[in-house]
Amino acid sequence: MKFLKNGLFAFVSLAFVSFLIYACARPGMPQGGLDDLTPPHYVSSKPKPDAINFRGNKIEIIFDELVNVEKPGEKVIITPPQKKNPVIQSIGKKVTVELKDTLMPNTTYTFDFTDAIVDNNEKNVLENFSFAFSTGEIVDSLMIGGLLFNAENLEPMPGIMVGLHSNMSDTAFTTIPFLRTTKTNELGQFRIRNVSPGTYHIFALNDLNRDYKFDQPGEDIAFLDSVFVPSFEPAMRIDTVWKDSITVDTIKEVKYTRFTPDDIRLFLFKEDFERQFLSRPLRNEYSMVFNFNSAKQLEPTFSLLNQGAGANDWAIPERANDGKSITLWIKDSLIYNTDSLMIEVEYLKSDSLNQLVHATDTFNMILKKKTEKKKDKKEAEKINFLEVNFSMQGSVDVFDTAKIVFGEPVPNIDLSKIIIEEKVDTLWEPVQLPVVQDSLNPRLFYIDPKWAYEKEYRISIDSASIYSLYGKWNDKLQSQFKFKKNSDYGHLYVSINGNRFDGFGELLDNGDKVVRKSKIIDGELIFINLKPGKYYLRYIEDANGDGKWTTGNYVGKQQPETVYYYPGLFEIKQNFEFEQTEPWNVSETPVEKQKPLDIIKNKPKEKKTKQSVNASTNTSNNTNRGNSIQNRNGSNSRIQMPE
Repeated sequence: MKFLKNGLFAFVSLAFVSFLIYACARPGMPQGGLDDLTPPHYVSSKPKPDAINFRGNKIEIIFDELVNVEKPGEKVIITPPQKKNPVIQSIGKKVTVELKDTLMPNTTYTFDFTDAIVDNNEKNVLENFSFAFSTGEIVDSLMIGGLLFNAENLEPMPGIMVGLHSNMSDTAFTTIPFLRTTKTNELGQFRIRNVSPGTYHIFALNDLNRDYKFDQPGEDIAFLDSVFVPSFEPAMRIDTVWKDSITVDTIKEVKYTRFTPDDIRLFLFKEDFERQFLSRPLRNEYSMVFNFNSAKQLEPTFSLLNQGAGANDWAIPERANDGKSITLWIKDSLIYNTDSLMIEVEYLKSDSLNQLVHATDTFNMILKKKTEKKKDKKEAEKINFLEVNFSMQGSVDVFDTAKIVFGEPVPNIDLSKIIIEEKVDTLWEPVQLPVVQDSLNPRLFYIDPKWAYEKEYRISIDSASIYSLYGKWNDKLQSQFKFKKNSDYGHLYVSINGNRFDGFGELLDNGDKVVRKSKIIDGELIFINLKPGKYYLRYIEDANGDGKWTTGNYVGKQQPETVYYYPGLFEIKQNFEFEQTEPWNVSETPVEKQKPLDIIKNKPKEKKTKQSVNASTNTSNNTNRGNSIQNRNGSNSRIQMPE
């Protein structure tokens, strides 16, 4: 009997140990329970929210779990602004604010924590949490809201300061800190709370030096032309209660107080300003290169101080990078063979007040000669030809530009040496096509006719036909190319109305980059010879008629030129003409619903919910638990202001 008991005990023990070993060795997902997706909840505070007659210098806010305050110096917005920043920190479940500045009397203070408060473990964000109190008898309770966009491409602008001034002077924005302020969230939305009754100007400011005023020329800004008076009114909204992620429980009407204005639209821009200065110039064998920070200046002059040549006839200028870079090709061998050249440059330069003033700089340009290596016989016989590059080769598009670029200036070029032939049946026949020198680059030439579909051309330059300024000649060149068929392309015609000014349209790829540009003619944009693909469209009201988008200016009260996005896409196919059946009314769609979601960079981020986590845990272990669940409004929901 004892043997049986001992044997049974041993068997059970062995089975239990075997089970443990199997369980430990079995691969699988660790079962740690559902993710905590709930942000911290406010529990209590000292003082209480919206307290009046506050005289202290410390605030304590308690939450229902351990919390952290992330980057308080950047994310927490205090209004009115403090001259001395408070000390904001988290201790366990408590957030403390220790004030270092004297509070103004009869003033409502707001601490907007934006997205700074997170729980200690999962980093769930307590969004849009703010805390207010008053040093007087009343807590101001009005609120305004809106959206901030990039003026040039209608991107929602996150993390930008938005502020109010009750001072109606035009100089308030540039000399006085904001009266009340906040920051835009990740979707460009903003709310300014605890506003007192009155009349206000509103501004947006990318505050580089954190002084709450526009006093740096490089700061991005936005402003509203008109003033407004905050108010409120009773309103009704529809709330939906959900049983689960797809089943509606009830739909009910909810009364609430609507604070206005809540639909302000601001457009952020940077004024047309760049500090003007000249970088240290470079000297090469035959040239000098001068790089300016900006091309917004009078034409600079260059004078040699230690040579007999005049200031305007010793070099050929070449401009690049929108005029910011100027290369001087030296004509005279006596000059470019001189080891040291003193050159004087007269130009406009930004002073300490960012004003353009006349400046004169003198440089000693020293030629650094290369150490010549001994060449073998084959290298010695090798000719250093004039470099020639031609842009057309093989199968090309009819909208491509035919360019010939020489490695050095060719001032006495004989254009008849450039032979252009067209293939007719099987024979090559000479054709006369215009060859034009670029007005800014003396080394660049264009062949600019209206090319025909399916035509085949050949360009030839015989050896030693063209000589550079420095005596180099070209090697023999021949390039053959053929244009694609008409049926390889699609064409797009879009009629426009609702615009205030004539302007131009820009076709965009899926990266929001410009593919093609078309000036509006008789209310229509025409895009021909498009490669098959998906395109997006924006229209720019060219108020000043300069053919490009123009930014704004605060002192001149000039808003940036208005940009509209077509709220859809065009899919162009080969041998296909697409004509818009109805004109596109550019001002019909609200700005926040214009730009297609596919090309918005600051897209709405889908939030995880407990339902989405439940769904993910019920799938197989191979399912990525990080997959987001489509929100109830659909994945293509536009930017909207929260209730």
